[in-house]
Amino acid sequence: MTELLCQSDAHLKEFDATVTVVNNDQVVLDRTAFYPRGGGQPSDHGTLGVDGTAYRVLEVKKQGGEVWHKLDRAAAFAVGAHVRGLIDWERRYKLMRTHTALHILCGTIFRDYGVSVTGGDMEPLSARMDFELERMSTDFAQKVEEKVNAEIAAAREIRVKVLPREEAFQIPDLIRTKINLLPPDILQVRTVEIVGLDLQADGGTHVANTREVGRIKIVGHESKGKINKRLRIAVE
Repeated sequence: MTELLCQSDAHLKEFDATVTVVNNDQVVLDRTAFYPRGGGQPSDHGTLGVDGTAYRVLEVKKQGGEVWHKLDRAAAFAVGAHVRGLIDWERRYKLMRTHTALHILCGTIFRDYGVSVTGGDMEPLSARMDFELERMSTDFAQKVEEKVNAEIAAAREIRVKVLPREEAFQIPDLIRTKINLLPPDILQVRTVEIVGLDLQADGGTHVANTREVGRIKIVGHESKGKINKRLRIAVE
């Protein structure tokens, strides 16, 4: 099973690891700081250095307990090789800012309107989130944008914890999505708290304080069904 270093330290930019599986241009490591795509967050990019040769990491995905790193070419090294991983930090930090912005958006709408999230997706500095709302308007979007930027400016601390499943599910409204996507075999639940605003289960990477997000702008809104409305944001 690959140890996910990014879940305990989202600011880790470099790491050392040992290769445990090689399959042409895909490799598994015993530990990694690369975030594997999931929960609407894309995977990290970067490089793996082996004996003075650098391989670009194009995509990272999790299958079972293993994290697979897709390289730009077939690996010319074997199981047991020692590698040095380097995260594309500019991309990662943009994704961290974007993901935190979505949590602020989600937390604000849940607090003020009491509705659940029905879906979401993101790229560096742009994202969309769907909500169980019957109505959507330009005025509503503008009010939400103002509220979210006020929460960003409040410089709220962001805390990450890992709790036993039984303890975690005693927290009210821990799951903010309409459907609980946490498999029943997950015994440890990672939570992300924006102090004073939001607390929910989440496996992604985040900044340490809301002020790091900058500002957001709602750049679009649309209906995706009778009680499903979408907001699109850009992080400035």
